[in-house]
Amino acid sequence: MFADTILIVFISVCTALLAEGITWVLVYRTEKYKGLKAEVEKQSKKLEKKKETITESAGRQQKKKIERQEEKLKNNNRDLSMVRMKSMFAIGFCFTALMGMFNSIFDGRVVARLPFVPLSYIQGLSHRNLLGEDYTDCSFIFLYILCTMSIRQNIQKMLGLAPSRAATKQAGGFLGPPPQAAKFS
Repeated sequence: MFADTILIVFISVCTALLAEGITWVLVYRTEKYKGLKAEVEKQSKKLEKKKETITESAGRQQKKKIERQEEKLKNNNRDLSMVRMKSMFAIGFCFTALMGMFNSIFDGRVVARLPFVPLSYIQGLSHRNLLGEDYTDCSFIFLYILCTMSIRQNIQKMLGLAPSRAATKQAGGFLGPPPQAAKFS
């Protein structure tokens, strides 16, 4: 079981490196991506400075300028996401093929033991294709997903490919902080 766990972590590191390699070839080295990324960085810093200097008694002109800049930044972030979309499809295709192969190799094997019983709606994933009722047994797919989610983010940071904090902060998003446009209303 320990050897399987180490193997899955190794597989996760390799697939994360593969994904970043594909993304680099299809996206990161293109001039369009570099230009958009630089523009988003510049706009994010500019907008952050303007928001810091604005006061509650600021005029409508100031607020309109900030709203226009936020809209411009949002559009550039959308364009940046569209540029990255082609690599997402390529990575999705590769991972689907690899996932089928690895699922057949680890089918029905307990690869780790969890120190907790997962929530009921996660048990289908954590106990996938395993026999028995011990829900602390962990399947390949659950461990692989957890490893890949954590390892890929760290690899992006190490390679300097992760989005900057300023851009992430301004973009908001599903897990990020909400945009602060309502602050001035």
